[in-house]
Amino acid sequence: MYAWGCGYEKIIYNTYIAKNSHVRIKIKILIMAKNDYSISLISKAECVPILNRYHYLTKESKGFKSGYNYGLIKNDRVVGVCIFTGFPTPSVAVKFGYERKGQKGLFELSRLCIKPGIQKNEHNITSWFVSRCIRDLKKRTEVKIILSYADARFHKGTIYKALNFKYDGMSAKRKDFYKKLKNGNFEKVSRGKLKHFEGEWRERPSKHRFVMVF
Repeated sequence: MYAWGCGYEKIIYNTYIAKNSHVRIKIKILIMAKNDYSISLISKAECVPILNRYHYLTKESKGFKSGYNYGLIKNDRVVGVCIFTGFPTPSVAVKFGYERKGQKGLFELSRLCIKPGIQKNEHNITSWFVSRCIRDLKKRTEVKIILSYADARFHKGTIYKALNFKYDGMSAKRKDFYKKLKNGNFEKVSRGKLKHFEGEWRERPSKHRFVMVF
């Protein structure tokens, strides 16, 4: 028997004899137990340490929207974050056949991040985490669509394919405004008025788009 526990692997081989054969076959039986983990709704503040330290977009912008914020918990500590928010812009709803104001049930999986050590040592922890977050979200509210993006500079969205999201092409090219800070660095402005800021507009790379329809 093969058991997955808290960061280590234990393998015991069971031996079977094939029917009508003298060949001895060793088979590994896989059991993916995640008994050391739990999932809970958490506050925006509880999401910040994981996202600011490990999420690839932090270097561009530390701001993020709060919505249904799920935490992956181990030993009473948040080791992963999965956040569902509304669609990024009303025009996206139109693409899927909904009115611009008809946003109920339309979600974006806008942030997903797990501590690298957990991802490396705990097999399939990301898909295990996200699938259970989606399951709980559907219990709490109406869910029609879940949309997510994969920045092609960093990854190709393999996790979404594993979760049976459908590939929906590349996002449209857009520009983002980056304000100039006192130290000479730049920081992306996600929302709000821009006329009082000194800064520059930069091209936003297109992203792979994935969708799950219910």
